[in-house]
Amino acid sequence: MNPLGVVCFVAFVAVGALVSQSEDYSPKPAYWVKPTELGDTPSVNELTCEELENMPLEKGDTLMCKLYHLSQIDYSVSPNFCPSPTNVPVHSFNNKGEKETSNLNKHSTLPEEKPKFDEQEVTVFITGLPQSLEDVKTPNTKLIQSYIQRYTKKPEAPQGEDQSKWENEKPVGGHLVVIDLGHAITNVERYATLNVKETGKMIGKTLAELEKESNVDLEDLHVIGQGIGANVAGAAGKAFKDVTTHKLGRITVLDPARQVGKDPKVLTGLSRCSVKFVDVIHTSALGMGTTRRVGDVDFFSNGTCQGVPGSRNAIDAQARATRLFGETVRPGNSRNFPAVEASSLIQYRNNDGYGKRTYMGIATHRDISGDYMLEVNAESPYGKRTPARKQKSYHGFHQTSYAKSNENY
Repeated sequence: MNPLGVVCFVAFVAVGALVSQSEDYSPKPAYWVKPTELGDTPSVNELTCEELENMPLEKGDTLMCKLYHLSQIDYSVSPNFCPSPTNVPVHSFNNKGEKETSNLNKHSTLPEEKPKFDEQEVTVFITGLPQSLEDVKTPNTKLIQSYIQRYTKKPEAPQGEDQSKWENEKPVGGHLVVIDLGHAITNVERYATLNVKETGKMIGKTLAELEKESNVDLEDLHVIGQGIGANVAGAAGKAFKDVTTHKLGRITVLDPARQVGKDPKVLTGLSRCSVKFVDVIHTSALGMGTTRRVGDVDFFSNGTCQGVPGSRNAIDAQARATRLFGETVRPGNSRNFPAVEASSLIQYRNNDGYGKRTYMGIATHRDISGDYMLEVNAESPYGKRTPARKQKSYHGFHQTSYAKSNENY
């Protein structure tokens, strides 16, 4: 049995004693691991990202859930990893699709070299999954390609609309900044021990410098966070507000992670009060993600599940949120994911939701709140385009553009 197993076994015995003394303590069965299983459960520094990527979905999710719940008993996994700013690459794409690469230390000076940076949409994508994995690299690259298309090409009509009405439309125009935090997350241990609060402060400071030097309108500044990077995005939003006294306009959360390593006395991660609008896409709520509602509006793709259809492993299941959102950025796809407010997938399927509806993704309207349900396809196109229920019209949507590109970032 590894050292973590020994500690956790003792903790289980102690918790068992507390149960007999307190009627208020009623842990869910999923929070327990049989003592016989402890010897076969690796610690976070024994499990590699590649091993997790090669495990079947259910096995990988079960293992990560065990590691999470074991760590919460005595907080044996500390949030002690905070990458150096020089080790976090930053890729900036202008409204012509041209790329510049720097790092988190130097990035704030880049806007000075970019014309009209303060007159167009600015998107900041914080990666949060290991970039060495194919199940991460592919969706991230496609999301970047989609934004380049959005900013450089003329929009196309959404499905079912007359293209002639869109002939005079111009490209949305804008800039994409990729803060590649996932580059520094090279193993499961770093993923589990990432200090979300301190890393968020570091990125929040960068966002504040970017806003100050580029004079970008905060309503045009959209931050997207992936996996544990989503938790960091929330902390960055709080840090940004602390520094500037202003709130970021929008943070989109792509399958926020359960934080394995955290200080029980410190609240970290997403804070809705620090951002004007937070929308969340859950794709592995019962796996590496979380069932908690963390935004103004939370979309549960196929309900609360280990992974949406098509997910091959725990990593892929979490990265699916990036695939889904990326599809909505491409032209004519902003309304691919109609969703209805409901408390469960069963309620959604029975047409028994609460009546409100919107589109998941870039077209999500900012005047809604609550939990929303929808179903997605296993392969691209992921949106079913099924009509949402109990309403005759949808909220408004953003216009998008289209281009084809296969260049990795």
